Amino acid sequence: MEAARIKRLRWRTRRGTRELDALFGGWLDEAFPHADEAQQQAFDELLDVQDPDLWDWVMGHAKAPRADWQAIIDDIRARHRL
Repeated sequence: MEAARIKRLRWRTRRGTRELDALFGGWLDEAFPHADEAQQQAFDELLDVQDPDLWDWVMGHAKAPRADWQAIIDDIRARHRL
């Protein structure tokens, strides 16, 4: 795994709220290293989404428009029992 990519993603997981920081930063630490390239790319793209949408998806108020994003959201929700 390339250190520069992780460093860039770490910066991008810093969101507008501590809760989102913890959820997405935690997934980066715990799941990203074991994810395949397609899932890693999906996570990278997911971080382009605005915070209110991410929050709604993580809280279960809405579903992500892409199945690969929803799989990551579902994993985050399961890891944090949301």
